Amino acid sequence: MNERVTTIQLLAQRAAALCIAAALAYPAHAEPRAKANVERAVTVTQTKNICFPDTLQVTGVLVARNEVLVRPDREGLQVSQVLVEPGADVVLGQVLARLTPPEGQPGASVAVQAPAAGIVTASNAVIGATASTRAEPLFRIAARGEMELLAEAPIKSLASLAPDQSAKVEILGLAELPGKVRLASVAINPTTQLGQVRLFIGTDPPLRIGTFGRASIEIGERCNPAVPLSAVLYGPGGTMVQVVRDSRIETRSVTVGLLDEGQAEIREGLAEGEMVVARAGAFVREGDRVRPVVADEAPTQQ
Repeated sequence: MNERVTTIQLLAQRAAALCIAAALAYPAHAEPRAKANVERAVTVTQTKNICFPDTLQVTGVLVARNEVLVRPDREGLQVSQVLVEPGADVVLGQVLARLTPPEGQPGASVAVQAPAAGIVTASNAVIGATASTRAEPLFRIAARGEMELLAEAPIKSLASLAPDQSAKVEILGLAELPGKVRLASVAINPTTQLGQVRLFIGTDPPLRIGTFGRASIEIGERCNPAVPLSAVLYGPGGTMVQVVRDSRIETRSVTVGLLDEGQAEIREGLAEGEMVVARAGAFVREGDRVRPVVADEAPTQQ
């Protein structure tokens, strides 16, 4: 009986020692971890109304603005001399080739002249071949050397295009060139539902027919609330921002529109003047209590 009492007393002493150690490790005045993080300081920025340039991206190939086809005036003559090659600059009336009657047939040689000044973009004239008005043209000339980008645009975008709208054209292998809309087709390809757009570029010796290019056409601008790109969250449910309201985090779904210079247009879900977390999603969640710190003009980290 005494041994049993002694064992119980020993266990009680050990339990008391463990309680004292726990009390020393976790003082009574210490707050729970959850409370230690209340009112976490977060960097916020105010939603501002910004005007974004609205652009349309198109791709296509270089073509002559006005292509002149050169064919013989009569049938049955053979090419006896070719005087120009593709890429040559020609003037109005310049002799491009000479044609003669087949051997043994009477007649004088005939000069094939350039009907317009420009650049020879293609030649099908082969010495000894018979020239025909029904065959491929002997020469193709880009009148005045003027080039443009022949591109295609979706049917819903064609209504936004108008002559003389500015464009930035990038041609493969060349620097960016200025351009403008010359023509937007009213006809739509029934298979692709795309319509043709012609962007005038001008005369530039390095330009070559058939070269791939793309362009950004300025079709206007939109003014809406905007936030930094870093404030936008992307998740399975779509795009969101974290709004600070009454010192608490409110996660809100938004519709993002145009992007420009690190800013995102918010088309729906956010009003001008609201405060949003500048770097969303890193430390805070829905309902967290925070202490907002307004961001400076210079970029800051949360």
